[in-house]
Amino acid sequence: MNIKPIKAEVDYRDALKRLEKIFDAAIGTSESDEADVIGLMIDEYERNHYPIEAPDPIEAIKIRMEEMHLKQMI
Repeated sequence: MNIKPIKAEVDYRDALKRLEKIFDAAIGTSESDEADVIGLMIDEYERNHYPIEAPDPIEAIKIRMEEMHLKQMI
């Protein structure tokens, strides 16, 4: 297992590629452990570099209603 920190976008892309290769590794193998660690590092990098803002509550309701094909009754 050769894991290095994700410090830049190129490291992030490399980590995603590696995770894609070992994603289905059998539990208990070194590749499975590597996937766990890389997944945690990717998650942390994404939280810091690609934050997802919480939606406005009203907008969230409208989106959910649209997804469910619901309409407001007047």
